[in-house]
Amino acid sequence: MRWVLYPIAALLALVVLGLATLAAITLFAWPNLPSLESLTDYQPRVPLRVYTSDGYLLGEFGEERRDVVRIAEVPALLKHAILAAEDERFYEHAGVDPVGIARAALSNLTTGGRGQGASTITMQVARNFFLTREKTYNRKLYEILLSFKIEHELSKDQILELYINQIYLGQRAYGFAAAARTYYGKTLDELTLPEAAMLAGLPKAPSAFNPVVNPARAALRQQYVLRRMVETGIITPSDFENAIAAATPTRNRRDITAAGKPQESSIHGDYVAEMARQIAVEQFGDKAYELGIRIFTTVTRKDQEAAYAALRKGVMDYDRRHGYRGPEAFAELPPNDAAPEQLDELLAGRSDYDDLLAAVVLQASTKQVTVYRRGEEIEISGNGLRFAAPMLADKAPQTRRIRRGAIVRIRDTGKDGWEISQVPEVQSALVAIDPRDGAVRALVGGFDFNRSKFNHVTQGQRQPGSSFKPFIYSAALERGYGPGHVVDDEPLYFPPGVTGSQAWEPKNYDGRYAGPMTIRDALARSKNMVSIRILQDITPRYAQDYIGRFGFDSAKNPPYLPMALGAGSVTPWELAGGYAVFANGGFRVDPYVVKEIYDGNGKLIARTDPPVASESAPRVLDPRNAWLMDSMLQDVVSRGTAARARSLKRNDLAGKTGTTNDYLDAWFCGYNPDLVAVSWVGFSQPRNLGRGETGGAAALPIWIDYMRTALAGTPEIQRPRPGGLIQIEAGDGSRQDYQYAEYDPPEPPLAPDWLRQMFASDHGPALEAPEEAIPPPPIPAAQAPAPVEDRMPVPIRR
Repeated sequence: MRWVLYPIAALLALVVLGLATLAAITLFAWPNLPSLESLTDYQPRVPLRVYTSDGYLLGEFGEERRDVVRIAEVPALLKHAILAAEDERFYEHAGVDPVGIARAALSNLTTGGRGQGASTITMQVARNFFLTREKTYNRKLYEILLSFKIEHELSKDQILELYINQIYLGQRAYGFAAAARTYYGKTLDELTLPEAAMLAGLPKAPSAFNPVVNPARAALRQQYVLRRMVETGIITPSDFENAIAAATPTRNRRDITAAGKPQESSIHGDYVAEMARQIAVEQFGDKAYELGIRIFTTVTRKDQEAAYAALRKGVMDYDRRHGYRGPEAFAELPPNDAAPEQLDELLAGRSDYDDLLAAVVLQASTKQVTVYRRGEEIEISGNGLRFAAPMLADKAPQTRRIRRGAIVRIRDTGKDGWEISQVPEVQSALVAIDPRDGAVRALVGGFDFNRSKFNHVTQGQRQPGSSFKPFIYSAALERGYGPGHVVDDEPLYFPPGVTGSQAWEPKNYDGRYAGPMTIRDALARSKNMVSIRILQDITPRYAQDYIGRFGFDSAKNPPYLPMALGAGSVTPWELAGGYAVFANGGFRVDPYVVKEIYDGNGKLIARTDPPVASESAPRVLDPRNAWLMDSMLQDVVSRGTAARARSLKRNDLAGKTGTTNDYLDAWFCGYNPDLVAVSWVGFSQPRNLGRGETGGAAALPIWIDYMRTALAGTPEIQRPRPGGLIQIEAGDGSRQDYQYAEYDPPEPPLAPDWLRQMFASDHGPALEAPEEAIPPPPIPAAQAPAPVEDRMPVPIRR
């Protein structure tokens, strides 16, 4: 009988020894457990978020995407799905589930491994906050002890709330609220049963069960969670069958950027969000990315989307006018069918640019092209081939011909189906501001932010061309000119003896000359010779000083005669501020993009309080000057180079086109009393846009498309005429016009006597001129400052 008792006694001794050892270890380890302050005073890393003024998300920045929610805000369906998948007995155990541990231990003993962990939700919280994921018995002991401590100090709902907000779920999403937004573009209360089950299956292995990276394995895990919900009585077998049958698509790779900020929002405000990010980092350093700061910008969803759509359309229309350039690249494909994995690999490094999607050609003929994209073969024919037709013809160059293996761009046009397109090389920018206080209503700094982060609105120093003429004319009004004064539109020639350098013979755009004409007509028809004669008379030095009141950098607009033709350097941002002075009646306002900043607790920590026209903004222009310039700029729209804008059927629009030498830049700057908008088209590294690509042809259509939406439903506004003006007959007798009362009746000289004598005999010998009157040599267009695409962003002027 004793031989039976000895083994039992030995076993009992081992158990006692083990318990004693465990107790000793526990007593030693317990005092060394970390404080739970990080749990009781939970301060999660919440990314910086940027919003429109009406509350729509523009972008977020930070390593961890996270939306902190309270347990009461978590739908019961999602809570049950999480518990069924991770910890069925969560509300019953004390932090450690003995049944689960026994089951895991038995599995590990029989398999000889350590694959089963039996971690409860409390244990996962302990590990995520305080420990590593290292699979050792020592770490597991600390995990168990921490779980007991957590359960002792926190309630079950507090623990579950921590888990729901902290757990990593793939795609840089931390917490279920962020995961719902990342994978489905939804809030928690919008999730369906299959979507909730999909998310609940992620904590076990976010990479392996990620529905974007591995949809097949994710679907299997989703089914497992749904079965567990049936077993625990949360849903019925019928619910299970319906959930399995329901399609649960996630957002595809194009909608989720693995590195960089997410694209959950439908608002195309990347350049605005980047400007706000720079301001936040200036104020808070790198902490800005984890403090939960929220920045509300001045842009509105309606205006921003209208600006993006208008710019996108304008650039695509320009690109189509200049023809298809051919495929982006070529890849060698096997003569027979290529495996989808191989085709996916070919496209892996090709980013999509909104609706311009990368695809690989499988078959090509003049009648039909078959392309592959992410598991799908798409056939394109008819109108879908019209743009690319020249590169499908037999005579197309082999290096540019669409053939099997070609990498092309496709675009879904809607009712007309797919078409072959291309990514434009040209760039564009549009900025719109409220002239009352400078608040930016919309800003698009380029064709696509993911293609080029260079912001052409704030960083693109370009020649403004004729869009700069209104500021010269405004200066002339202060020197005695009126809209009805007559100036000769005749050829000009400056020989080397006058310029001190090479000869300069400026021309009108169309090469035609109208003779004597009013400066009102000259501005409407953008006559270069008239602008030069006016600047010569008022002197370039006076004009250089004068433009400073509009916010322009005088150093970038040298006091030479080419200033009359916009040969200096400005940004769209500066031009918007300059035209706002005309729009608001003569007050200087500076554009700004950030309205308010809130900290992670929702406390307002900063607010922009801008000067307001007619209230606190400084007056920089005589109200008569602003009214006369507005009147002349309205003529540019009603009967001048911007007559295309009459399609908007409004009588309160004003503006000016601009085209630089060799068609390097195309501009339109326009406004009504409620809104100023500036559009620009050009190449990042300046080159010829093509003959006929003027401001009226390339930039004005973008402006019109934006304004059509932005001004929809707003009443027309006519500015009342200020006092101090008298009505006179225009110098050419064509109409009645106005000028400053104090300048009547003397008329300003058209040009210095020596200049008029110089042109009196068909470009005869130049007379000796006073030194101060000699025009300096023109600024070659090639010397104009050009943007550099990879330059670091400069500080935003606020």
